Amino acid sequence: MALLPTRALGKTGMEITRVGYGSWAVGGGGWRFGWGDQDDADSIAAIRHAVELGINWIDTAAAYGIGHAEEVVAAALGGFAPADRPYVFTKGGTIVDPDNPMLTPGHVGDPTSLRREVEASLRRLRVERIDLYQMHWPAADGTPLEAYWDVFLDLRDKGLIAAAGLSNHGVDLLDAAEALGHVDSVQPPYSLVKRRAGGDVIPWCAAHGTGVIVYSPMQAGLLSGTFSEARAAALDPEDWRRTSPDFSGAELAKNLALADALRPIAERYRVSVGAVAVAWTLATPGVTGAIVGARSPSQVDGWSAAADLPLDDADLAEIAAAVSRTGAGEGPVRP
Repeated sequence: MALLPTRALGKTGMEITRVGYGSWAVGGGGWRFGWGDQDDADSIAAIRHAVELGINWIDTAAAYGIGHAEEVVAAALGGFAPADRPYVFTKGGTIVDPDNPMLTPGHVGDPTSLRREVEASLRRLRVERIDLYQMHWPAADGTPLEAYWDVFLDLRDKGLIAAAGLSNHGVDLLDAAEALGHVDSVQPPYSLVKRRAGGDVIPWCAAHGTGVIVYSPMQAGLLSGTFSEARAAALDPEDWRRTSPDFSGAELAKNLALADALRPIAERYRVSVGAVAVAWTLATPGVTGAIVGARSPSQVDGWSAAADLPLDDADLAEIAAAVSRTGAGEGPVRP
């Protein structure tokens, strides 16, 4: 097992590798934000390969495949000795209606529902404690943050979870949560296309001793260096990206132009375009690690080099110029 660079995840005591394995896609199709049908054997091989490369944390969620991603993660990790098992981070509060799975999931903060969810995740993951449990999205069922964050703090106090975090929450909600009990980690979207968190959420976390694990650093494959207009047109009918503005028309053209602009940097470092895109997020002060998805071992190999790719000031200036030139995305152009 390789030794990859690590960073402290806030005040949790966990030291995590700069990249972690993301299991959103391995949940498969059959629900509103699925990626189409996946081969579980390929997914398990990808997870195991990531761990064997030295990646020491897996990100998943109860919503991914209506629990299926958690089951795949558990199956992949079943053969590892306890000392070699990675941390497992999961999320709750996003409820997919099993009778209408193609409808947009609900964001539920009801305390009774959350307690049922964490017990279900523990069963699916086959663990007695979740290393980091996060509220996936702000509640949209009328439950105030204070009510659902109190559940997370109680779960942490009781030892069912080791750390409590918030995903997709803005600074106002983070302030409210922190006033009740420390927010261990925050998970915002962050990439060269979606850069807004670099101007508010990530600096907030740095100021409060809160870990940051960013998601979609390759913008769901757009910045992988292997995506194209033809691939966008050929996406699985159930792939959520078919309905995303980032994957069609003028926005797709801008995003692909930005990915092409990363190619000279990738060639200098002898890494993939995707690795450069991920490394850019890691160059942002306050970012602990980046969640990167893969559905096969070869996809893991495509971005794993980002874990120790040190972009310098000249690289960052070149990337900032490319962002400005292409007009892709939104948010600060420099980390």
